[in-house]
Amino acid sequence: MRFGMTTFLATTGLIVSCFGAIAAEPTYEGQFVQGGIVFGQTDPGSSILLDGNAIDTIGPDGAFILGFPRDYEGPAKLTLRKADGAVEEYAYDIGDREFDIQRIDGLPPKMVTPDPKVMDRIKDDSRQAREARVERFTQEFYKNGFIWPVLGPISGVYGSQRILNGEPRAPHWGVDIAVPTGTEVVAPADGIVTLAHPDMYFSGATLFIDHGLGMVSAFLHLSEIDVKVGDVVRQGDPIAKVGASGRATGPHLDWRINVGDARVDAALLVPPMEDAQKAAKAKASN
Repeated sequence: MRFGMTTFLATTGLIVSCFGAIAAEPTYEGQFVQGGIVFGQTDPGSSILLDGNAIDTIGPDGAFILGFPRDYEGPAKLTLRKADGAVEEYAYDIGDREFDIQRIDGLPPKMVTPDPKVMDRIKDDSRQAREARVERFTQEFYKNGFIWPVLGPISGVYGSQRILNGEPRAPHWGVDIAVPTGTEVVAPADGIVTLAHPDMYFSGATLFIDHGLGMVSAFLHLSEIDVKVGDVVRQGDPIAKVGASGRATGPHLDWRINVGDARVDAALLVPPMEDAQKAAKAKASN
């Protein structure tokens, strides 16, 4: 697999009960940190629980994905039940991270506290987003790796706490790239389009791409969506254009990733933006 991220294994405790056998620990690629994404591999036919909760989608080859939310404290407790009935238990430390605080003042009041008249619309937007993440694809599209969907200055980071007009809000779940309206957005990895909404209240024109095994990219505040639900896209394919739709203070792409219900940090999947920009310039000059 090719992934533009730091790869390490963070095992802190190992408890194995498999009827006396010596168990082969699953292999991992990714980061055991708050907001981290970890790609695991175990024996085909295994069932997996993370902290007692079943991981719904496992690849036919035993591949699985773990996502650790922003405030996850750990240790992460993984339980594997193999096809032969053997049970293995592992524990992994989760690294702490510090997150930025961002203050944004001068927003129109309606952009901070929605008018009660639009609450039905907001609830329906949330319903559609949830339903777009319900279906689980066993195709492992993500295995071709990830690239940035657009290159440019990073104006917002995952996990930052936004204070709007002095009122604390939920953490920011995406990475924001500030580029002009109309800038082409490409698929960061292979996947299937599961949502293409022209105008959600908060996120404006919104696009979801499912990369398999419960891993979904979301692209917010678009000016144009160039694909439709059911389309299979490949890494680098044009999928949309940057905009400032929904609740946005200016044109930018907000790229987010969920692993199941866990909101994780998309920036951990790709090289640092500066490195990606340098590589793009070098490629263009050749």
